[in-house]
Amino acid sequence: MLTVIGAGLPRTGTSSMKAALERLGFGPCHHMFTIMTDPNLVDRWLPVAGEGPVDWEEVFEGFRSAVDWPASHFWREQAEAYPDAKVVLTVRDPRSWYVSMQALVANGPRGEMPENIPEAAAAVLQRMQRLGPVLEHITRSFFGRTFEEGLPDEDKAVAAFERHVATVKDGLPPERLLVFDVREGWEPLCRFLDVPVPDGEPFPHLNDAKSMQQMLGKLMTTGTMDSPFPDQPSK
Repeated sequence: MLTVIGAGLPRTGTSSMKAALERLGFGPCHHMFTIMTDPNLVDRWLPVAGEGPVDWEEVFEGFRSAVDWPASHFWREQAEAYPDAKVVLTVRDPRSWYVSMQALVANGPRGEMPENIPEAAAAVLQRMQRLGPVLEHITRSFFGRTFEEGLPDEDKAVAAFERHVATVKDGLPPERLLVFDVREGWEPLCRFLDVPVPDGEPFPHLNDAKSMQQMLGKLMTTGTMDSPFPDQPSK
């Protein structure tokens, strides 16, 4: 059962949030990286691209929190399904976010399957291709187009970012929502979740774009995938 719902967009510190939530005892935390490393999770998500009801208990079985797409796109549905869960909306400067999203679209695992890549790398790419209808549903809803069609221009993308932030703020009571920039560190997050600040431990500041690029580069060349999260093993 989810106790913390992440409503932030990709590239708003979601890797840092996953690591932080797990350190605070709200793990396992669902993240796009989780889907990339666990083949059993793709089928859980496919119903969200259809017209039928979604069993959120099945989608998040085994998880206590969730951040990043695809999960964060459905923050409203999760807030209804888990009325006692708290919601964290991660934010950052929207124009620097746009630059980071451009890197995600350019370097992410999508498109045609390259030739002569390790078997493990092919399996991950096939997994992401199977998730394609879900990601297309999300990106069409958010940007009005798919990643294959490219991002809209900066002003339109920034407007979509700001619209999302306003929608989340308007859709939840203030006491249930934390608008959070990971640069703020432990204090506001721990106060909101009513847990103690880790003693003498720095907040985990992970670079989403750099971690993803390094992880995919190694996957394509060696067939192994280093976890960007310090407490999780490589695959």
